[in-house]
Amino acid sequence: MKKMLFALPLVALVAACGSGGSGADATSQIKIVGSSTVYPFTTAVAEQFQRANPGTSVIVESTGTGSGMKLFCGGVGEQHPDIVNASRRMKKSEYDMCAAAGVNQVIEIPVGIDGLTMIAAQGTDALDLTVEDIYAALAKNPYGKDQAAQNWSDIRPDLPNQKIRVLGPPPTSGTRDSFAELILEAGCKSNADMKALKDSDEDAFKATCHTIREDGAYVEAGENDNLLVQKVAADPGTLGVLGYSFLEENADKVQPVSIGGVTPNEETISNLSYPGARMLYIYVKGEHVAAKPAIKDFLSAYSAAWGKGGMLANRGLVPMGDADMATSAKTASELTPLDGSVLK
Repeated sequence: MKKMLFALPLVALVAACGSGGSGADATSQIKIVGSSTVYPFTTAVAEQFQRANPGTSVIVESTGTGSGMKLFCGGVGEQHPDIVNASRRMKKSEYDMCAAAGVNQVIEIPVGIDGLTMIAAQGTDALDLTVEDIYAALAKNPYGKDQAAQNWSDIRPDLPNQKIRVLGPPPTSGTRDSFAELILEAGCKSNADMKALKDSDEDAFKATCHTIREDGAYVEAGENDNLLVQKVAADPGTLGVLGYSFLEENADKVQPVSIGGVTPNEETISNLSYPGARMLYIYVKGEHVAAKPAIKDFLSAYSAAWGKGGMLANRGLVPMGDADMATSAKTASELTPLDGSVLK
């Protein structure tokens, strides 16, 4: 049955390949788009894979999760990506967009755990914020009221009397989605009226809890996380929002901001005690695997790299628990399509 499912789109894929170069060239190239957070991990696997398989080219592009999903779900054929990196789970609307374009075999593979971290310039005073502090400082209309806070001390008297300035990802980024869901929403729901609003009007709840202020206190810093690190390091008092691996790699330039008394590190992220802990994913287009057998080999290489003490752990990816790791490796091997009904 699986062979039949793969075979039908293969005709379209090979036909599309013919218009973009020779079939041999097309089928020896793997195209990957998506999350800037997952980008360095996938790039590391791609570089190692290409050294071991010089006849295969792996192209990895950092587009942000949202933009990557749009490209991935654009259709079947050589002009469309084979894989998308994602720093949050695929949305039901994206799955439906894929299906409408003929992408019916979406394979979801968790690759590890990341901590959505807030950072400050190295050497500045240690800062511990709660999710309520962060929401109150960055929401456009905190708890449904006008935003009036200018300094962190306006949020809580014992916080620094410094201007609120946070550099973070744009709306196209999965990190932005995770920030809204894991941090802002958690702070918002601490309010009884907001909890009641969630039950009565989900859209109004999301508008109040997820919408970030646009008066300069929050600055969209693009998809280049290394550049964000540089800007925060050069501007004491400014905070940043990005994935844990970038914090770990730049510990000489920036330091973590604790959230709720918990500092992000491998232990607090892996046991999910850190509020910003989140799963990272890659999504594979099953229709392309028959035309590009190298994709399955690439997934095997990825599975071998994400374990404890593996190449990706050494680059800042926090390994999954043994059971989750085994399930993910099985999905990567058997190429089991995702059931879209489990998505939100």
